[in-house]
Amino acid sequence: MTIALPRTALLGVGSMSGAVLDGLLAAGLDPSTVTLTTKSEASAAAHRARGLDARASDSDADANRAAVRGAGLVVVGVKPYAVGELLDEVAADLEPGAVVVSVAVGTTTASMEARVPGGVRVVRALPNTPIGVGRGVTGISAGATADEDAVALASSVFSASGSVIEVPESQLDALSAVSGSGPAYVFLLVEQWQLAAEEIGFTPEQAATMVQGTVRGAVALLESSDRSPADLRRAVTSPKGTTERAVAVLQDADLADTLLRASRAAIARAEEIAAG
Repeated sequence: MTIALPRTALLGVGSMSGAVLDGLLAAGLDPSTVTLTTKSEASAAAHRARGLDARASDSDADANRAAVRGAGLVVVGVKPYAVGELLDEVAADLEPGAVVVSVAVGTTTASMEARVPGGVRVVRALPNTPIGVGRGVTGISAGATADEDAVALASSVFSASGSVIEVPESQLDALSAVSGSGPAYVFLLVEQWQLAAEEIGFTPEQAATMVQGTVRGAVALLESSDRSPADLRRAVTSPKGTTERAVAVLQDADLADTLLRASRAAIARAEEIAAG
């Protein structure tokens, strides 16, 4: 598989936009078509060692402006509080008709559109970190300035390394609460499950093998089957057996309500960030 994009600028490459970059390179993107910026020279040097054109904004005041010149696609990866300032910095150097994609939580398309020239098309995307290994889930929302071509281009950045769901912007925070924060929920489950295994007598190494192997196997079974998660769970849960007793404990904990409350907490925080 090979992915082709217009000249692309990635501004403020950190953990999330770095995962997006990893996914694109793994999908066959030509590194020579990418210019990226990071905060530190050490980080920029590490990217240059991979054959990428990378500049450090701390040591090069023109780094971000230079990166967007000639770029048809600009991916903004800085923290939410820094998006507005960055767009103000590069606005005069953005190409007419360029597509600007933000991966920041809580930064609305309207607030971005107010800072870029007319004709520049704005899209929001909220990927999750598994995009770096080709298994991402990304929500995409078009701004008022974004046409179908802009959304298709933005989607191609993320579909190269996973699944893309296009939703109205009003649903984007909720999507992020499920898929964006979701990997942390899974890692927390594995972490706590391994500790439980250690408590009943296994070494940390044995616990990791059992728990992580079980998670990988269960996910693979779910992917390869046309049966629902509930049906697969029932297939493991023999009447009056050991699994039935264990599942009853988990159901008594009301996992559905716990996950709902966690999702609502994430949504509330995204709204706080958007409100400044």
